[in-house]
Amino acid sequence: MYEKLAEYLLSSTYVIVFTGAGISTASGISDFRGPNGLWKKYSPEIASVEFLQRDPKSFWEFYSTRMRGLFEAEPNTAHKALGELERMGLVQWIITQNIDGLHQKGGSKNVIELHGTMRKSYCSVCFESYDSMDILKRIDSGENPPICSCGGLIRPDVVLFGESVKKIEEALNIASEADMVLSIGSSLTVYPANLVPKTVKDSGGKLIIVNMQETPFDYMADEVIRDPVEIVLPELVKEIKERTKAKS
Repeated sequence: MYEKLAEYLLSSTYVIVFTGAGISTASGISDFRGPNGLWKKYSPEIASVEFLQRDPKSFWEFYSTRMRGLFEAEPNTAHKALGELERMGLVQWIITQNIDGLHQKGGSKNVIELHGTMRKSYCSVCFESYDSMDILKRIDSGENPPICSCGGLIRPDVVLFGESVKKIEEALNIASEADMVLSIGSSLTVYPANLVPKTVKDSGGKLIIVNMQETPFDYMADEVIRDPVEIVLPELVKEIKERTKAKS
C-alpha cells in the first residue's frame, strides 16, 4: 500500500522524523489547528508567558487539565511504529513539537522535544525541577498557583508563546545531515520548528509529508500522503518487513 514510501526509507541512510500534534490525536489528545483543535475552544493567549505572569491561577487551571489528559494518554500505533523503525535502524532521530512524551512511551529513544515536556515543571526563579505529577497533587490539595520553596512561581517545562524553542540549533544541525525527513501530523506553520523539514529539503534530502490537511510545504514535498498516520506508519513497517523477509 505504501511501497513508494518504503522505497524512500530503505534507500536513505540518515532518516529523521518530524512530528506535530496530528500524530497524537489517535491517542485522544486534541491537536491545535485542526477542525476540532484546541485553539477552536481556547484563545492561544492562555498558553503565553504573559498570561502565566498576569493570571497564574487561571493558567494552571488550564494546564492542569491538559496535563491530566496527556498523562492518561497511551501511545498509538503510529508512535509504536516509529519506535520499531528506530529499533530496525531505519530512523535515526525523532524531532517533535509535542510535549506529551508519547514517543518515549512508544519505544523511541532518540527524541528531541522542541517545545519541552509536560512531564516536568520548574521554578521560574531558582529553576528547581519538579515532577509534574507532584505539582498536580499540590494543585488538587488547593495550592493554586503552585509556589516553590524559594517563593517563585512553578510552571510547566514547556515552551509558551513568547518564548524561544528549545534545542533548535541541535535539531537543525541534525536536519542538515539527513537525507530524508518524514513529517508526520504537523501543519508545518509553526516557526522556527518548521525549519527542520525545510532544512532537510534545502540540503538535498527528501521530504515526505503525512498529514490530513494541506501544509505550506506540500509543493516542495517528494510525496504527500493524506491518510491517518496511525494507519500509514504500521502499514509502512509491515511493508518493510515483507521486503526484508523476501530478500533473506
